[in-house]
Amino acid sequence: MPRTFTDQLGREIVIEYPPKRIVSIVPSQTELLFDLGLSNEVIGITKFCVHPESRFKEKVKIGGTKKLNIELIRSLKPDLIIGNKEENEQSQMELLMEEFPVWMSDIADLEGAKHTILQIGELVNREPEAAYLNHLIQVGFADLQVLALQNNLHKKVAYLIWKDPYMFAGQDTFINDVLMRNGLQNVVKMSRYPELGLSDLAELEPDLVFLSSEPYPFKEKHLGQVREMVPGARVMLVDGEMFSWYGSRLVKAVEYFFYLQKELYS
Repeated sequence: MPRTFTDQLGREIVIEYPPKRIVSIVPSQTELLFDLGLSNEVIGITKFCVHPESRFKEKVKIGGTKKLNIELIRSLKPDLIIGNKEENEQSQMELLMEEFPVWMSDIADLEGAKHTILQIGELVNREPEAAYLNHLIQVGFADLQVLALQNNLHKKVAYLIWKDPYMFAGQDTFINDVLMRNGLQNVVKMSRYPELGLSDLAELEPDLVFLSSEPYPFKEKHLGQVREMVPGARVMLVDGEMFSWYGSRLVKAVEYFFYLQKELYS
């Protein structure tokens, strides 16, 4: 039956509830939908929606998060499309909104991520499953904050997300919130994802520089280039999914951060 929902951009959408043909165009939200038990209902995903691998192989790929194949999406006749303000292109989303029910998230911190999990759970008729995931995330991150305090983990960090030009996670980002919850202070005080040269970074005197595995795939070969310019910092590769995926991946992230914290204070 028809049911009305309000997305995180304040838009009202009407869907046939519960939805049976879902296109998900954000990797972390796609993984969430599968973890909520919607293996059959999710019919279209992006080429970056790689988790879980078994589902990735069997689903229709409708392009990238910012380069969607609109005609292919039309052919799937979705009764719900789930996207994100930051990860998807506005012009493409506005085009899809003219033809289909599109529910958009807008997430900047852990609390926003938990709220989104609950909202998506309600949207797809999986509220108990969503509440259980949130319970695990809440307890896990509370333990991480306690652990950081107990071990006096107050290191200054810079988090690199891109190369040529070098781009960093700044304030008002989900990554920044995750850093803070693990006892790490972001030295980049500009908002969103500013460009900075490595010489500028050196002046900020970070204790740590994290090179993320995504969206730019930093590798071992990049460590030396950064260390040369920021010799006073410890430069490390980190798993970008753990820092930036805001769905059910957060449950797995708790264990990752437990061991990362242990490495940083040992």
